[in-house]
Amino acid sequence: MSSFRIFDIAGSALSAQSLRLNTVASNLANADAVSGTADGAYKARLPMFKASADAGSPDAAGVQVLGVVESEAPADKRYEPGHPLADADGYVYAPNVNVVEEMVNMISASRSYQSSVEVMNTAKELASRTLTLGR
Repeated sequence: MSSFRIFDIAGSALSAQSLRLNTVASNLANADAVSGTADGAYKARLPMFKASADAGSPDAAGVQVLGVVESEAPADKRYEPGHPLADADGYVYAPNVNVVEEMVNMISASRSYQSSVEVMNTAKELASRTLTLGR
């Protein structure tokens, strides 16, 4: 395994955490949106990842993004008969976004992103110092 693979591995982690931060931002931006139907309500999005650490193929090391899926949790049904989007029974449907959970995800993704940046900076510094040994 090449010593430069660490940049590929850390880069895949950066990409994954960036996607995670983007989905958190989307969820938080839509947390207060309401709809007149349960099907029309925004559904929280969740990124799916897989650790790629195949011992037989070191080229597959890193984080693989499997995609983004919508949460299966039901929309929050609220009784607001005066709301313009209320259905015939007076209910509106809010997204299934848990704001506290999203904030925790944001902090976790941000710290993971920072850790990956630190790994890349450390690897760069070590490579630079290794090159100066021959002088």
